[in-house]
Amino acid sequence: MNFRLHSFLCLLSMWLLWAAPANGQLKYCNADDFPLYGKISEQTETRYERLPAALRTVSRLPVWELGKHTAGLFLRFRTNTTTIGLMWSLYENSIMSHMALTGIKGFDLYCLENGAWYFAGAAQPAANAMDNTATVITNMDGSEKEMMLYFPLYDGVTALQIGIDSAAFIAPPAVAAPVREKPVICYGTSILQGGCASRPGMAHTNILSRRLNREFINLGFSGNGQLDYEIAEIIAAREAALIILDFVPNASVQQMQEKMEQFYDIIRAKQPLTPILFIEDPPFPSGRYNRVLQREVEDKNKTVREIFDRIKAKGDAFIEFIPSEPMIGADCEATVDGIHFTDLGFMRYAGYLEPYIKKYVRQ
Repeated sequence: MNFRLHSFLCLLSMWLLWAAPANGQLKYCNADDFPLYGKISEQTETRYERLPAALRTVSRLPVWELGKHTAGLFLRFRTNTTTIGLMWSLYENSIMSHMALTGIKGFDLYCLENGAWYFAGAAQPAANAMDNTATVITNMDGSEKEMMLYFPLYDGVTALQIGIDSAAFIAPPAVAAPVREKPVICYGTSILQGGCASRPGMAHTNILSRRLNREFINLGFSGNGQLDYEIAEIIAAREAALIILDFVPNASVQQMQEKMEQFYDIIRAKQPLTPILFIEDPPFPSGRYNRVLQREVEDKNKTVREIFDRIKAKGDAFIEFIPSEPMIGADCEATVDGIHFTDLGFMRYAGYLEPYIKKYVRQ
């Protein structure tokens, strides 16, 4: 055996001997025992998905499959452990070239401290495995802490267990945060779903939920925010503090002309006083030089504004139009591919939307 291979095997053996006792000290608990936030309905086929089971034979197949993704879902619990680990199984083991695996199919842990949420650690998935085990945080001080665990943005979860010290406890949260009564419901596209945040907590709906202490429900469907009426029906059925419609990046001019007003009417029929925000297409950095894309954005924004004005003229005092120009800054540095936001883009977008939302949502 050559010297380099022998040295590598010795180091690997030493690492395994060191790591095994640490993993063995954790006891794993079924995450089903803890409250799950971010769902539009509890009537889903399995616990960790977004769309009601009744839509299986109603929704277009890509919408239904994207509903299996856990974007916007999060657990709350409290524990006095010094170490937190996770074991989870994925729905499809998704991989994309322009998004970090931690955002696609990893978990993100936050801790409540003096009324604010602070990042504690990320569960990093394997490069190509349906079943994953990861240590999220170690060497905490052992005091009781309130925790928030965000789910993957672009994959689903079929099973989840939380690992803690063998002598520690884990229990439902003692602090009622965020507020669950009347959530903010958001409907839209791949950007709303979280593309391409580096980890789940950096999607703008999750950022805003932490800042405003309010449950947000993420109905972002990558490439498929196309004003499907059954989605309007499930939005209408859930009493909300605010509804945000952010579909323009996916909806064509024709789709908006044919479907936007009816989509709005379905919601308004059941929620006559709930504020609704309509958001323009973002100023994609690619459009600075891609003139075809820029004309498409301009045409779609002109269309959504015209339809909004028509609705407004009927006397609805509870709708508002949000222009997109200052949404992510003018330096063209807030996306990964000229379209989908990086963490910088999501932070800017959250900051831009926050004052609009604060007008309607009390902390």
